[in-house]
Amino acid sequence: MGITVSIGLLLVAYLFGSFPTGFLAAKLLKGIDIRDEGSGSIGATNVLRTLGKGPAILVLLVDALKGALAIALANWIYPFTNNESLPLPWLVTLAGLFAVIGHSLPVWLNFKGGKSVATSLGILLAMSWQVGLATLGVFAVVVAITRIVSISSIAGAIAVSLFMILFKQPLPYLIFAIAAGVYVIWRHRSNIQRIIAGTEPKIGQKLVTETEPSLEGS
Repeated sequence: MGITVSIGLLLVAYLFGSFPTGFLAAKLLKGIDIRDEGSGSIGATNVLRTLGKGPAILVLLVDALKGALAIALANWIYPFTNNESLPLPWLVTLAGLFAVIGHSLPVWLNFKGGKSVATSLGILLAMSWQVGLATLGVFAVVVAITRIVSISSIAGAIAVSLFMILFKQPLPYLIFAIAAGVYVIWRHRSNIQRIIAGTEPKIGQKLVTETEPSLEGS
């Protein structure tokens, strides 16, 4: 019974993560498929470029809430698992990972989603608010300096493991930080290529694709 409850929790965590906030916002507000716009991501950054600040903030908050809800559900349901071989920190970690995967690989959108940054932030805040706020602080400082969201997200993904150690969080949480951090960086591989090429857009700029002419020098 305990294993069944745990498996059910992970499935629900995935479904929480897979809720396509950015996709639905674009459909409802502009009648477009945001996967065909900008970077093709359904995350808040692409929503900002495509729909503006208001929808982007809403998508950011809802995507973070998805992750926090997955962790809250894990904490609430743990007493019903009756599974002594799976301590609470491990169950929380698995729920977080499934929520991250759900956001980036949503079943509703043929497994084409976002980069899981906002969802990971919500998970971190629910796991350890100190780690979550510290990671958010790194993101904010880097974005203030560079004005590039992808660099800020990568910086946060690197810093989060250090904060898990600094705040003496359980080993499973550190494993989550490492795994999710590596996964978020991997999801940003196209951004990294543009950063190296010097073509990654700053906040307020549109992404120039290969089919779009650059305005530089015109």
